[in-house]
Amino acid sequence: MPVVQVTLTQGRSPETIRSMISAVTQALADTGVAPKENVRVLVTEIPTEHFAAGDVTIAERKAAQTAATGDPAAAPTTPPQETP
Repeated sequence: MPVVQVTLTQGRSPETIRSMISAVTQALADTGVAPKENVRVLVTEIPTEHFAAGDVTIAERKAAQTAATGDPAAAPTTPPQETP
């Protein structure tokens, strides 16, 4: 039974989290890893002050974006994905 652990920054709607869980579960089923009913997804939410990209927390990035643009919606809610 595969267990997938996902850590998200706080602030996403329950519908968004549920959609992500469904997508993860479906991906594992589609690739033959396990039937959907056997997949377990553990979602942990952390405050934006506890998640950083480089040495800047997401909360600090949002504050800087809001100060620069005056629009809190302009700030990204997740860091850009880095390719190894």
